[in-house]
Amino acid sequence: MREGKRSFQKGLTVFFVMLFALCFIATVHVGTASAKAEYQWKFAQPWSRPLSNTSYRIFCDLVKKYTNGRMEIKFYPDGLLGTHDESFHAVQDGSIEIGVFSPYVTLVPGGMLNWMPWTISDWDEAKIAYSAPDGILYKVMQKAWNEVGGQMIFVAAQGAYGIANNVRPLRKPEDFKNLKMRVSASLGFVRALENMGKGSGMTLETIPWADLYNALSRGVVDGCWDMWVSLVDERHYEVVKYYTDLDFSWDCNNVIVNKAKWDALPPDIKTAIQRAAKEAETHLYRAQETAERDYKAKLAKEPGLQITKLTPQEREAFRKKANMPAVWNELCKPWLEKTYPGQNMTGKVQAELEKIHKDVLAKKKP
Repeated sequence: MREGKRSFQKGLTVFFVMLFALCFIATVHVGTASAKAEYQWKFAQPWSRPLSNTSYRIFCDLVKKYTNGRMEIKFYPDGLLGTHDESFHAVQDGSIEIGVFSPYVTLVPGGMLNWMPWTISDWDEAKIAYSAPDGILYKVMQKAWNEVGGQMIFVAAQGAYGIANNVRPLRKPEDFKNLKMRVSASLGFVRALENMGKGSGMTLETIPWADLYNALSRGVVDGCWDMWVSLVDERHYEVVKYYTDLDFSWDCNNVIVNKAKWDALPPDIKTAIQRAAKEAETHLYRAQETAERDYKAKLAKEPGLQITKLTPQEREAFRKKANMPAVWNELCKPWLEKTYPGQNMTGKVQAELEKIHKDVLAKKKP
């Protein structure tokens, strides 16, 4: 009886020793695995955009792969780390390392250059102008982001903007008559739209993008600038009747790293991040172009939405009315002159964008 009891106690002791050893090994293993990630960063995505999110996750995975596990980036989609402006300020102060943002001039003084209307009009032009490190818009936007403590690593384009509304098809500037149009803090867009609708009785209302669906459905505004992707993904086609493929401006958000943390990285980690960024950007371009074709086909079948396709001559009437030379002089020239003194950078940027446009157009001609 005593012998059985001693055997039981001995077995119990062995069991607990083995259990402790297994726990210790597991703890050491977890600690070792965590220690491999020398840099553990957070990536803030303030919007709900499933298509883009796939490419951002690919970027995070590639960074881990190309740094051999020295850097791990955890992706937080759908505003989990805060609103757009909250996430921007968190990246600016370094509490979040990476985020994707719209460079509104209220946050980035040089941000208007990212998407001046009547410059970039299609995917081929965008891939040249925003290409790192030598694309003209990449270069000037890198300066703009550096000024506010950011480092741009790649861009997230969603395509060209048209005009959606609930009153009438738009074929000429006069069709803006008495429309209430939603606008944002993108001053280049605002000035171009103001000029295109000048003298028509059109009025402008500043409404957050997140509130746009409800504003359109309740008639708070009659229309807005919009994209094919937003018409579908954000269901704007449910609350607008007309869409004009004006293609007057280009949507392009920027993936930004806190500059101080970027500057502190060793060269091999920077190179790995840039390699991952280039591949993720290429993936995103491909995904967005494919999606745009699919969205156009879907929307063409929607009985409640009338799509207006403009001729080149009709588009040119809107372009002329926009009076973009005056808008560039008002919004872009002061910042460019300050940032690039004595270099006539306004003229150089405009000339380079015009060259890109002509080169792309020439390649498309039979």
